Amino acid sequence: VQLVESGGGAVQAGGSLRLTCTASGNRDSNQCMAWFRQAPGKKREGVAASYTGGGGAYYAGSVRGRFTISHDNANKNTVYLQMDSLKPEDTAMYFCASGPPTGTLATMLRKPQLWLNWGQGTQVTVS
Repeated sequence: VQLVESGGGAVQAGGSLRLTCTASGNRDSNQCMAWFRQAPGKKREGVAASYTGGGGAYYAGSVRGRFTISHDNANKNTVYLQMDSLKPEDTAMYFCASGPPTGTLATMLRKPQLWLNWGQGTQVTVS
C-alpha cells in the first residue's frame, strides 16, 4: 500500500488548508486511515482517524472542532483533513497512515506503532 499526501503549505493564523491522502494498492475495505503530525524535536502525535467504511471519527483534543477528517465518496481510500482556524502550534509535518483496525480509533491514534502504512508527509506552516 502506498500513501501519497498533498495540500500542505504556508498559511496565516486563522486560515484554512485541506490535506489529501490517496492510498493505492489497498484491497481491504476494512481499514482505518489517520493523520499524524510531527513538529521538530517533538514526538509524532495523532490528529484524526476514521474508518474507510464509515462509522465515525476521532480527533485529538488539540484539534477537535477545528479539523475534520473525511473520505472521498467515490474512493474511500482517499482521505481528507480539512483544517480551519489554524494556529502557529499546528505547524508540523503531517503524515497520512493506514492499517487494519486493531483497537478503538482513540487507542490507535495514541499509538503510531499500530499503523502499517505511512506516507512521506506534507509540511504545514502557520505564521
